[in-house]
Parts: sequence; C-alpha cells; structure tokens
Amino acid sequence: MPTLLYLHGFNSSPQSKKAQQTQLWFARNAPEITFICPPLSPFANNAMATLRTIIEDRAEPPIYLVGSSMGGFFATCLIECYNLRGVLINPAVSPGRGLHGWLGENANYMTGEKWIFEPCHIDQYLDLDPPNLANKNNYHVLLQSGDEVLDYREAQIRYQGSSIVVEEGGDHSFINYEQHLADIHQFLTSTSHNQIES
Repeated sequence: MPTLLYLHGFNSSPQSKKAQQTQLWFARNAPEITFICPPLSPFANNAMATLRTIIEDRAEPPIYLVGSSMGGFFATCLIECYNLRGVLINPAVSPGRGLHGWLGENANYMTGEKWIFEPCHIDQYLDLDPPNLANKNNYHVLLQSGDEVLDYREAQIRYQGSSIVVEEGGDHSFINYEQHLADIHQFLTSTSHNQIES
C-alpha cells in the first residue's frame, strides 16, 4: 500500500493547517494511500532518525513525501537518500544558515512544549544539507513570491531543473494550498512528469 509522509515545518506539529488539509483530501480522494504525519523534533538528527525509521519500516513501496518549509528541507534530504518523489511547499534552503535567532529556550507554536536550541543543533542542519541534487525529476516545488519568511528565489535556484510553480503574492503559509492537492496527487503518483515553470 502506498504511503504519503507529510513533513510539517520547524517548531510546528501534525496539527498544522496544511497537514490537516492534506490528510482530509487524500482520505476523500485517494484512500488507498496511507497518510502519516509524525511530530518532528526541532533537532535535525532526531527528526531525520524518526523519518528514516518510518521509511525503512515500510515494507511496501512507494513512499511519497510532502514537506512544508523546514519539512521541505527534510524531504530533500530523504529524496536524495532514498530516491523518493516529493512535493515541497515554500521549502527552507540550507536552513542552517538562518537558525541563530532560535538559540536559547523556545516553545512549540502549537503544543507549547519547551526546548533549548544550542549551536551544536545548528551544526546538525549544516551537516545534513545535500551539496547538490542528483534526483531533480523527483521534485515538484510550490513557491509563493510573497513568502515573508524565506526568499522564494533561493528555492528557484536550488531546485532549478525540477518541476517548479511560482505564484505571485501569497505568504509563507502558502495561501490556497488546498487548490493544489489534486496536482500534488497527480505528480506523486504519475509514472512520468514534465518540468513546469510559470
């Protein structure tokens, strides 16, 4: 049975709006696909250990990925490692460069759980960052130019040669995400796909 692994953003949770929208859409329109959205640690090594375990424990391929923001970074690491297919939504590009503002004590946006971020945790993100992308046909990247958190142009450069859709305006949450779910399903499950840049 196919599996869809949804990777939420940094300091978020499986209760995020896009995770919920994705789960509902696939339950209604593609119930043969098992939906999994694990809570991801803000510590990169812990998050990747969780994701690797899920992937390696799934006896039946295929496994599809959808990753938002930092989840897009983790999805990229997994796509390169396991040759999976994935959709990235306003993905974080080389996020280790921009995490210094998180040093110290933090609280999860949704659960309130407290955690402490140290310089060694930034190093984990730097160490994980793939130097180049070997599987560009495995990506479908959704960007909105109004993203107030990340510069969408960095993702345009990073994923050049992949399937990319750029929408004018919007924001980091990716406004009207639910309107893309049919296309997301089509990309993930199709046997062939074309590059799209608009």
